Amino acid sequence: MPIHGSLFQEYAETAGQDPFTLQNKKMLKIQMQYGPVNTKLGSMVAYQGDVRFQNTGSGGLNKMLKSKLTGEGVNMMVAEGTGELFVADLASEIQLFYLENDMVSVNGNNVLAFSSSIEWDIHRVNAGRASMMAGGMFNVSLRGTGYVAVTTKGDPVCLDVAGAPTYADAEAVVLWTSGVSMDVRVDTGGLKSMLRGGTGELIQMAFGGQGYVMIQPSESVVQGGAQQAQQQQSGAGGMLGGLLGG
Repeated sequence: MPIHGSLFQEYAETAGQDPFTLQNKKMLKIQMQYGPVNTKLGSMVAYQGDVRFQNTGSGGLNKMLKSKLTGEGVNMMVAEGTGELFVADLASEIQLFYLENDMVSVNGNNVLAFSSSIEWDIHRVNAGRASMMAGGMFNVSLRGTGYVAVTTKGDPVCLDVAGAPTYADAEAVVLWTSGVSMDVRVDTGGLKSMLRGGTGELIQMAFGGQGYVMIQPSESVVQGGAQQAQQQQSGAGGMLGGLLGG
């Protein structure tokens, strides 16, 4: 071979034969002989063998209507065939785990792939007064037994909410496990803070119960009505400051 060096050995395909295997931190390898899989629309970066794709959109009429009404959801495609499929999402880090007759609540923007044995739907995560102020907050629920791969912007932290009261920026929360309760806090920082443009931490999630919440080191998650409410609140604060300053 006229090319010298360890390039092709260093980045060779992983030999892992599990249904879902991390090729590296930013690429997932899926063995197709285990059956169809659900993957985020447009996430395919390569495949070897005979793999076919079907665009399922928002997952049916019911999910499509929920997605349109809530602003939350994920467009999926079904992959099936033989060989190996490689998926990724804008070079984001991939976190892989196995659900066994359990459920997680995930921000739709972070869903990358999951086994066809996993059932999914869009659900309201909180119906309290603060949540209504935020315009309603919705996530994607993944329930059943199988593999799940989600993406994060950078390496996340998984906090055990049973150890202490836990709070997080709504735009940094990726998922939480079953047994975790969530409430929404609206923190303006007070009138003086609002007049100065606010703290930038308007919508906060408060977690309790038993389980884990995954937080990414980036405030880039689109979180249903929460982000829209934060923008509206910032606009309202600026308008109030303009009235009082005028």
